[in-house]
Amino acid sequence: MKIAIVHEWLVNYAGSERVVEQILLLYPEADIFCLVDFLPDDGRQFIMNKPVQTSVIQKLPFAKRKYRSYLPLMPLAIEQFDLSAYDVIISSSHAVAKGVLTNPNQVHISYVHSPIRYAWDLQHQYLKESGLSHGLKGWLARYILHKMRMWDVRTANGVDVFIANSEFISRRIWKVYRREAEIIYPPVAVEDFRLKEEKEDFYLTASRMVPYKKMDLIVEAFKQQPDKKLIVIGDGPDFKKIKEKSADNIILMGYQPFAVLEDYMQRAKAFIFAAEEDFGITPVEAQACGTPVIAYGRGGALETVKGLENTSPTGVFFHEQTVSELLSALKLFEKNQGRITPEACRENAIRFSSERFRNQFRQLVEREIKVFKGRELC
Repeated sequence: MKIAIVHEWLVNYAGSERVVEQILLLYPEADIFCLVDFLPDDGRQFIMNKPVQTSVIQKLPFAKRKYRSYLPLMPLAIEQFDLSAYDVIISSSHAVAKGVLTNPNQVHISYVHSPIRYAWDLQHQYLKESGLSHGLKGWLARYILHKMRMWDVRTANGVDVFIANSEFISRRIWKVYRREAEIIYPPVAVEDFRLKEEKEDFYLTASRMVPYKKMDLIVEAFKQQPDKKLIVIGDGPDFKKIKEKSADNIILMGYQPFAVLEDYMQRAKAFIFAAEEDFGITPVEAQACGTPVIAYGRGGALETVKGLENTSPTGVFFHEQTVSELLSALKLFEKNQGRITPEACRENAIRFSSERFRNQFRQLVEREIKVFKGRELC
């Protein structure tokens, strides 16, 4: 059967691209369709150096740096892909990929990282952070997002099977599309992270420095605890602002290669995670190193970290994104850290391995093809 893989954009190797990589390992003969493809020549190994069919947005002015600015054109652009020659369409969607046009003779399976965040429950946050809360531009942005919501709901009818990357996202899918979704957690390369049982007296956080990651919250909390050492790995637009809030007990290392990240993850007393993520890969990577996690208790972290109520806990939660709540969680962790073992953390992380993802995904696709062929025979 001819298979097409549809993804929004290929510009780097991040969480959603890891999903595409694993799907290609299952179906190496599949063809790839993306709105834009700006992967460097030396960064195409994860798509097997395959050619990618792109949309008209690829050739628009400044698309390489400003492709997100063409959001209003993306629904129209994704609909221009002619997939009529394919039997199975697999979309990897966090914006518009699920909106490709299909016909009744095709099976469309959509792996949803999230419904369009900035058009739905995060609209107000998106407008505020983009400086579009007021004025004519703000109203224009609201109108565009309103139209995108209408398009997003309509195109859900073209999907035969929804897959959510977490229970959290399955609830979003139901809220937005009123469709049930099966859950297959995304692949985490836990095999690349080695267990280390001996821990040192410092905490670690690592993330891209953008507002919703709440890195500034973590830094502010440790600024009030000068006896506790914090290592911060990551770069991004908020780096300068966060650096200004730093203190002597906080070391900002900026971007670091994998070997350095793994080394600190292995040695850290605990990993701090303050964002509300759809899934959240870094807490799983930390646990793969045998390192406990102190996480904000919403979103995917509730599914990847086992709290103190479990017989084999792997971390603790705080339930408000405030300095005082995080400080309370630090105290709770230090009081109970003897209950959290490196072995329990590692065992929990294995649940999210790449091999497990491939097995579950292949079984689902084979099942749906069998069901579809059964309908054709009827």
